[in-house]
Amino acid sequence: MARILAIDFGLKRTGIAVTDELQIIASGLTTVATEELVPFLKDYTSKETVELFLVGKPKQMDNTDSESEQLIVPFLEKLKKNIPSIPIERVDERFTSKMAFQTMIDSGLKKKQRRNKALVDEISATIILQSYLYSK
Repeated sequence: MARILAIDFGLKRTGIAVTDELQIIASGLTTVATEELVPFLKDYTSKETVELFLVGKPKQMDNTDSESEQLIVPFLEKLKKNIPSIPIERVDERFTSKMAFQTMIDSGLKKKQRRNKALVDEISATIILQSYLYSK
């Protein structure tokens, strides 16, 4: 089997999580500056077998698209153009940042560590991926 890679897209930085090859466990991989995201993904997929990109879909409480969806669509087009062999699936990402922050509190991270927005993004991507795995 191949890995599934989840992307929590952000304007400045993007959290990335990945499964193991058996697609059992979701783990945070890293946080990448968004401007370097496609080159990072091209490099990663040249070294690891990835069968699916999961990209968070930000939604409002009334189920309409969030304003940040406008920023994600051009990224999706660029990703499809640069890595056409890997399909992209969208996943509702409502509340993942809040869940990530709560996870940091629950795991005992100090206040200073919880201010690390890159870590919040990586944990959010992991939550997106884990919820996808649970739904399968």
